[in-house]
Amino acid sequence: MALVKQLDKRSGITYVYESVSYWDKEKKQGRSKRRLVGRLDLQTGEVVATDGRGKRRSTQAADPPAKQGAVPVSTPDRLFFGATYLFDQIGEVTGVTEDLKACFPGQYKQLLSIAYYLILEDQNPLFRFKKWGKLHRHPYGKDIPSQRSSELFQSITEEGKMKFFRLQGKRRVEKEYWAYDSTSISSYSEALREVRYGNNKDGEKLPQVNLALLFGEKSGLPFYYRKLAGNIPDVKTIRELLRELDILGYSKVKLVMDRGYYSADNINALYKAHVKFLCGISTALSFAKDFIRELGSQKDRYAAYNSRLELYVFSKTIAWDYEQERPYKGDVLSGKRRMYLHLYFNPDKLADDGKALNRRLDSLKEELLSGHRKPEHEKDYRKYFKVKETPKRGIALDYKQEAMDAACERYGFFALISNEVKDPVTAIQLYRMRDVVEKAFWNVKERLNLRRTLVSSERALEGKFFVEFLSLIYLSYLKKKMEENGLYADYTMHELLDELDVIECFTEPGKALYQEKCS
Repeated sequence: MALVKQLDKRSGITYVYESVSYWDKEKKQGRSKRRLVGRLDLQTGEVVATDGRGKRRSTQAADPPAKQGAVPVSTPDRLFFGATYLFDQIGEVTGVTEDLKACFPGQYKQLLSIAYYLILEDQNPLFRFKKWGKLHRHPYGKDIPSQRSSELFQSITEEGKMKFFRLQGKRRVEKEYWAYDSTSISSYSEALREVRYGNNKDGEKLPQVNLALLFGEKSGLPFYYRKLAGNIPDVKTIRELLRELDILGYSKVKLVMDRGYYSADNINALYKAHVKFLCGISTALSFAKDFIRELGSQKDRYAAYNSRLELYVFSKTIAWDYEQERPYKGDVLSGKRRMYLHLYFNPDKLADDGKALNRRLDSLKEELLSGHRKPEHEKDYRKYFKVKETPKRGIALDYKQEAMDAACERYGFFALISNEVKDPVTAIQLYRMRDVVEKAFWNVKERLNLRRTLVSSERALEGKFFVEFLSLIYLSYLKKKMEENGLYADYTMHELLDELDVIECFTEPGKALYQEKCS
C-alpha cells in the first residue's frame, strides 16, 4: 500500500490517494486500486479528509470527533526523549508553546522542533535535521527538509511575530526593569537591505545587521527583539524602540541601558514618554565632572564604602534640562526634571585607567613623531600635545599637562543616572542585571550558531531570527534555573543537556509511553 499525490490542474488542489497493488488472474498482470484519502494542505503538509467531491468532510459525519490528548502511535519505536521532554515542560511553564500555537497554528510544531534542534545540535547546520529527527522525539515528529525549513522561515509574518511579542510581554511582571542592548550579526550577503557596514562589536570586517533585545530583570527571559540596519548606532535606536513598545501596548516600561544609548535627545524622549530608566553615562559629562570635583579627597573615605559591592558609592539629586520640540506650535517646551545621579569609585579601576591613558598617550606620541597622523585622532592630538615643527629640528612635542590632569580626575569612577531609582546600591545591582543580555548574545552567536548569517532573502532572515529567538527563551530559562539550583557547580549547560539527551522512551501501539530511567 502506498500514498499517491495527484494535482488537479483545474482547481489547483492536490489530492492524496491510497494505492493498493494486486494480481489480476484473468489478465495475468499487476493492477492497483485507488481510494481517495483527502486533499493535501500545502501550509502544514498534512492530509485533510474529504467526502470524495473535493469538499472537506462535514463535521456532521458519522465518525465521532477525535478525543483530545496524545496522538496514538501506530508502530513501535525507540527515541531519545530526555532533553526534548525538558523543553516541552519549559514551553508549558513560559507559555511559549501556547502563545506560539495562537500566533502560528499551522507551523508551531515545526518551529518548536527546529528550536530544539538548534539548542541540542549547536554546531551542526540545519540540513542535518533529518538524522536528528529520526533519533529524537520532538513536537513535529517528522522530517523537515532543508527546502521546507526555508519555506517555513519565509512564512513567519510580521503580524504573527508582533502578536507573539504582545502575548509574551503580558506574562512579564509589569514592575520589573527591562534590560535593553544590541549586538552585531555579520553577514556574507550584501544583497539584503539592512546588511550594512557599521560598528561591528566583534571586530569583524564584514557588513552586518544589528539585533536588539529586551530582557526581563526578574524572569531573566527575553520577550522582544528587533532587527536593525547594520549602520544604525545604538544611540539612534531608542525612539524606534519607544514607538514599537507603544504599538505593542506595553505599559509601565522601565529600561536599563548602557552608556552607548545616552544622549540628551534620548533622555528627553524617555521623559516625554513617561518611561522609567536607568542608564550608564560618561564621567566626562559636565554634571558628572562637577560631582567628582565636589567629592575631591572624600572619594575614598570609609563612610562611603560598601563592603558587598567593594565600591565607594555616592548619590545626589540633580535637575535635568528638559526640552521638547513642538512642531505644531513651532516652539520648544523647556523645563526642569528631577534626576538621580549615582557615582561609584573603584580603586582598582583607578590604576587600570591610569595605565590605559599612558598607553594611549604613547600611541598618539608615536604617530605624531613618525608623521603618520590619523584623521580620527586629530582631536586627541590637539587635546594633549602642542606640536612644533621646524626644518632643522623636525617635530618637537610639548605636553598639555592640564588636560592630562583633568582626565586623571575622573579615573576610577563610573556613573549612572535614573529618573526613578534613588538608592545607588539598588541602581548598580539593577544595572549589573544587564549581564543577562551579554550572555544571551553569546548564546545567540556561539550556542545557536548565528555569528554569521548565510540566508539570501529578507523574509528568510526574519524567520531565522525568530526561531533563534525562540531557542534563546529556552536557553535563558534553563540558565536561570541552573543558577538558582547550583547546578553550574557540577555541570556546564552543554554537559547537562548531554546527560538528559541519552534518556530514551519506548512507544508501543495501544500502550502508554515508557520512559527509560536515568541513573
